[in-house]
Amino acid sequence: MSNFESFFSSNPSFPGFERNQELLNSFCKKNENHKIVLITSGGTTVPLEKNTVRFIDNFSAGTRGSASAEYFLKYGYAVIFLHRNKSLKPFTRHFGDYDFLDMLEEDGCQNGSIKVKSESVKTLFPILVDYLQAKKEDRLLLIPFTSLTEYLWYLREVSFCLKTSGKRALLYLAAAVSDFYIPQDKLPTHKIQSDKGAPSISLHLVPKILEPLVSQWVPEAFVVSFKLETDESILLTKSKAALQKYHHKVVVGNILQTRKKHVIIVTNDNSYDIKLTEREQNDGIEIESKIVNDLITRHTEFIQ
Repeated sequence: MSNFESFFSSNPSFPGFERNQELLNSFCKKNENHKIVLITSGGTTVPLEKNTVRFIDNFSAGTRGSASAEYFLKYGYAVIFLHRNKSLKPFTRHFGDYDFLDMLEEDGCQNGSIKVKSESVKTLFPILVDYLQAKKEDRLLLIPFTSLTEYLWYLREVSFCLKTSGKRALLYLAAAVSDFYIPQDKLPTHKIQSDKGAPSISLHLVPKILEPLVSQWVPEAFVVSFKLETDESILLTKSKAALQKYHHKVVVGNILQTRKKHVIIVTNDNSYDIKLTEREQNDGIEIESKIVNDLITRHTEFIQ
């Protein structure tokens, strides 16, 4: 039994899985004749106990994934947004804890109604239009996860769901997924007690899910992975190595410190930069708009 087969040898035990399976199957069936993208977003947690109090986390607020979802929707794609619970989501990402409330005011009537401030309409209106359009056409499905286990199970289920879409399916794997985990049978049941001293924790390598995903689960799909590094000197080499190992279509490489203004698109036969100019940054242009535009062009050529 391979590592990833062993990982899925038991049934998922987290709540909501069966319900989300039903939603996925219904969504994929409704959009089976459309171009459809799975976007993974946010980081995964690795529990240190079965009754989880402590966990190892991966850095990611979900900025890239949530922004990219909006741009894919603009191009007419159906979007399955597999996201870390409480990370940024498309459309609502534009508002902080109180930003939306600050856009509202009493309308001056006696019936207690609320209206949007006139100066806020310009900001709020286009976001609402795009959201309502996607909702009306049922082109956006949000599936939350928290732990690494939940993420991997949902990734497999969505892949199975998208298999019938063939080349129309695009997988945009932007989530920050842990490389290490603790197997379920190695986890203590209850909270680790500090009075026993510092625990000795043995981490295992996470099975390389990209390999079965590309070769077995969605062999016809256009698969894009992301590579984040802090050392620029190894980014291109590691991106090319991933393509050679897993045989997918594109790696989007980025450096932690410059990821919001510069990425490298790496394919089997080419690599090139996508950058924001200083003026584009000042104008509020998001680099995700350029990334998505580039990938959609490649996906369209791939389908044809």
